[in-house]
Amino acid sequence: MKAVIQRVSHAKVEVNLELVAEIGLGLIILLGIHEADDKEDLNWLTAKISKMRIFSDENVLMNKCVEEIGGEIIVVSQFTLYASTKKGNRPSFIEAARPEKAIPFYEEFCKQLREQSKVKVKTGIFGADMKVSLLNYGPVTIVIDSRNRE
Repeated sequence: MKAVIQRVSHAKVEVNLELVAEIGLGLIILLGIHEADDKEDLNWLTAKISKMRIFSDENVLMNKCVEEIGGEIIVVSQFTLYASTKKGNRPSFIEAARPEKAIPFYEEFCKQLREQSKVKVKTGIFGADMKVSLLNYGPVTIVIDSRNRE
């Protein structure tokens, strides 16, 4: 699984001009699921993100997690994180999980993130043409890959 995590002042997701999710201070997570991902990848990633200390403390050091600042999270499915640009100019998404695998993983990711972070976790609509707007706070953007646990 791959996640692009952005610390935001606010963010929103719209589908067909309708607001489906909106948060103030918190995180927006673009989540990609690989065809070979398993429960271990999912468990590791949710545990890592839920306690990630990327918000400032009173000394302006990144020492607080989203729960400690009373923030919220939006998770957006993003199969394009598994784009392969090896050949030609059109990306291939063959490594991205098909919907029959990706949807349950996406839903379980959101469920575990709610339980572990103890904050509101909102979502986009899986597979929809979403318009994502955000104000990156910092900016802080972190990329995590469950297959490269650095």
